[in-house]
Amino acid sequence: MNTKPFEEVMDRFRALQIDEPLDMIVAIADGGILPAGILCRKLGLPVYLLKLNLRDECQNKLYDRPKLLHEIDFDFQGKRILLVEDRIKTGTTINFAKELLAQAAVVRTFAVNGTADYCLYDEPCFRFPWIL
Repeated sequence: MNTKPFEEVMDRFRALQIDEPLDMIVAIADGGILPAGILCRKLGLPVYLLKLNLRDECQNKLYDRPKLLHEIDFDFQGKRILLVEDRIKTGTTINFAKELLAQAAVVRTFAVNGTADYCLYDEPCFRFPWIL
């Protein structure tokens, strides 16, 4: 598995262009928290957490479908959202999150690695530099 140097990943964050208007960032916890924090600094938007779980820390599937671990405690209806995840492989979690946020005006997706509206990489064997 190829670990990217932290500065290379940060350079990609700095070069990322998001020109459409957005109201908030919603991070899929836990993996989306760190990238959402970086995007918060870049875009100046508030960050909210969507606490979901599908896999364990070794990426083994725990459930057939993602589970919402805590009620959504922020107002997203009619808002323009950037939904942030660290990795999108199958799309199961991000699609479930989009279903939960269906009352938003717009939901755009961001992934450090994978297929999304905005992404930094799309590689099959990607290792995050912040995972020790």
